[in-house]
Amino acid sequence: MLLQIDGLTKAYGPVAVLRGVSLTLAHGQSLALTGESGSGKSTLMHLVGALDAPDDGSIMLDGVEITGGDDAARAALRRDKIGLVFQQFNLIPSLSVAQNIAFQARLAHRHDPARDAMLAQRLGLSDLMSRYPEELSGGQQQRVAIARALAHAPALILADEPTGNLDEATGDAVLDLLLELVTSTGAALMMVTHSTRLAARLDRRLHLSRGQLAPLGSG
Repeated sequence: MLLQIDGLTKAYGPVAVLRGVSLTLAHGQSLALTGESGSGKSTLMHLVGALDAPDDGSIMLDGVEITGGDDAARAALRRDKIGLVFQQFNLIPSLSVAQNIAFQARLAHRHDPARDAMLAQRLGLSDLMSRYPEELSGGQQQRVAIARALAHAPALILADEPTGNLDEATGDAVLDLLLELVTSTGAALMMVTHSTRLAARLDRRLHLSRGQLAPLGSG
């Protein structure tokens, strides 16, 4: 099992956001996470992405306990093992598209120009590589952020509404790429989406409501 989450809880003041969340995710498996606004989806993604710490419970990623490490250990885990596609693109304004895509892979000492070129081609960025973030549309910036998250060949891809700023055809192409990489590399994908159509394409579907998980449909 690549990801094991057991009894995860998180509260902000008196508000309990997650209440005993447990799930597993295997290598090569994709999981769609749905739920109404405020149900705790983004909080769960931030905890799994080692961006925040839970109040209780444990998260094991590839045999490593995320919740027990210090800031430096969590940063190293994000750099080496996790690809984050969040709604804040966090592109570096002073770097070109090509440099932004390569940034995390270089930090992880896994930069592969051929992989960068493949990702750029699949995401429609090949003609934009010398541009800077301020010269891109929101949808183009989102595609750069997706390429950057995948360039270092992460073991776990966390995607929070990765198709949110994209038209349907481009969104389908992005999901095609994510699922193809999951299959070909043995990575795992956890994706937050409001689209039941996109969620149905993933291996499993879970619904988060009032801080607790339940299966959705046949998943």
